[in-house]
Amino acid sequence: MSLWQIIQRLFPYVRPYRGLVIATLLLTLVGSLAAQVNPFVLRYTVDTVQSLLNRNASLAAGMPMLAVVSALLLGKEIVNTFIQFGQKFFGEKIRINVATALHQQAVHQVLSYQLGFYADTGNQTGKLQTRIDRGVESLMKLVQNFFIDILPLFANAVVALVIMFSANVYVGLVAVAVLPAYFWLSYRQADRLNGTRRALRGLREARSQGLVNVIDSAVVIKSFVREDYEEQKQAALQHNLQETQLQTRKLNFLYDGLKTFVEQIGVVLIIILTAYLVLDRQISIGAIMFHILLFNNVSAPIRQLHRIYDEMNDALTYSEGFFDILDAREAQEPTGPLQPQHLQGTFDICNVDFTYPSGTQALHDVCLTIEAGKTTALVGLSGAGKSTIINLLCKFYQPDSGRLLLDGKPLADYDTHALRQQIGLVLQKNHIFKGTIEENIRYGVMDATLEQIQAAAKQAYLHEQIMQLPKGYQSDAQQLSGGQQQRIAIARLFLKNPPIIFLDEPTASLDAIATEQIKNSLDAIKQGRTVVIISHSLAQIVDADCIYVMKQGRMVESGTHEQLYDLRGTYREIFDASARSLNIEKLAKVLVDDGDEVEDTAA
Repeated sequence: MSLWQIIQRLFPYVRPYRGLVIATLLLTLVGSLAAQVNPFVLRYTVDTVQSLLNRNASLAAGMPMLAVVSALLLGKEIVNTFIQFGQKFFGEKIRINVATALHQQAVHQVLSYQLGFYADTGNQTGKLQTRIDRGVESLMKLVQNFFIDILPLFANAVVALVIMFSANVYVGLVAVAVLPAYFWLSYRQADRLNGTRRALRGLREARSQGLVNVIDSAVVIKSFVREDYEEQKQAALQHNLQETQLQTRKLNFLYDGLKTFVEQIGVVLIIILTAYLVLDRQISIGAIMFHILLFNNVSAPIRQLHRIYDEMNDALTYSEGFFDILDAREAQEPTGPLQPQHLQGTFDICNVDFTYPSGTQALHDVCLTIEAGKTTALVGLSGAGKSTIINLLCKFYQPDSGRLLLDGKPLADYDTHALRQQIGLVLQKNHIFKGTIEENIRYGVMDATLEQIQAAAKQAYLHEQIMQLPKGYQSDAQQLSGGQQQRIAIARLFLKNPPIIFLDEPTASLDAIATEQIKNSLDAIKQGRTVVIISHSLAQIVDADCIYVMKQGRMVESGTHEQLYDLRGTYREIFDASARSLNIEKLAKVLVDDGDEVEDTAA
């Protein structure tokens, strides 16, 4: 992106604060005029002192001049203090407000995208966080540079240059002659650093993502004793980043030295020229200091150019990644006008193909019907495409081809948010937000009362365990065990009480007793609802009204448990393997023996 394009993108965010912008500009104008007081006062002081010395005047004769000069300088500093405060405060207020608006816009956009956006390798958590944080930070530096740094400095420079030309054209020409060389060096510096900064952005994103992965994988890393390996991986990333940063600093130091040299050449030339003009009786001695101070006002923004160019190029580099996030229109979740009122809950999946953004095709020509008010089970080995079907029915993704219908109407025609209000989803691993248990359960219905939350927790067989905690429902939810966190997700479902329920291994993290308790609760809530369940637990699927069997993304069998078992196909294979893994024969023998003992005792 060019600087002008960035300014155009920032304009809508700055426009609401145009009053502050106008106030900043007016203060800048007044400040640039006040900054020229010192050269005039110094010239007047030097010339007056020289005149007094030439006349052998006493100290008393110079006291009125000293009083006037002191009053002028003190008054100027008082005025300048208020001007600088106003400039910095208004500029900072603009910067903070715009930063808040940009960050909120990024959050809004990210939340509006499909899951496919997050599945892209370029949009991993650490990378997204770096692009948003560094993007907002660099754009705010651009706003700060303009309203707090660049604008006052360049206003001072322009006014000082005008005064220099009005006082002596030749001195003004010398000052102007230095500027092109300085600007050219700054341009070359920025151009050479452009590619390096892009590399720095990529390395910082990789480092952030690597650190996130290390933290998320701490248990696995420690269990396999791979601390040294992970440390070496991070060290390699850090080494590459270090080398690139050193290369950047090296170029900066080289060009900064050249620019300082050019600036000092300008100072030397002005001293020589003004000294010559004084000796030639064209200007007074005070004019030497007058022009040097004016040139200092002209060169002040030039001395800041290296920093400003650095930060502007950061803005150019990081703004691309930031605005790429805002502009990912193709990732927007599609929605339709149809409101899901009076849903029956019949889903028809017809000849559906689906491929994940990674390129993995998960479904091949899948056809099935989920009947309203009944329980449908999806069975298959891991990777068969079961969870993918639920993702499609929730409109998290769109199919490559085929049709998805809900109550005979295209699923795509339904309002996405309104449809999801009618769906309850429990996953094998559910996210627990930072906060209390009460807040996490309330996520199901945001305006639920504490009594309703407690009722949902009781249905999930969690209430008694919560009450045993020191802080009860105000305890930190993320400190609970995996099984307890799973019950929080199930409690959310009970609180939401939707007509359509999708269960993806809902009891995977629970012990046998908890599984039985939750199964009883789920059996109760299933009545009269459309339920789709994915589970490797035999108890969860055998009583389903219809079972669909999937294998490698294809639908291979369907029917009731008895029908599928008699087919002696894929379902029978999975069922028998599950039975063997549970050691059903031995369990059955124990139950039979226990039953015989009971009968003998009764006899």
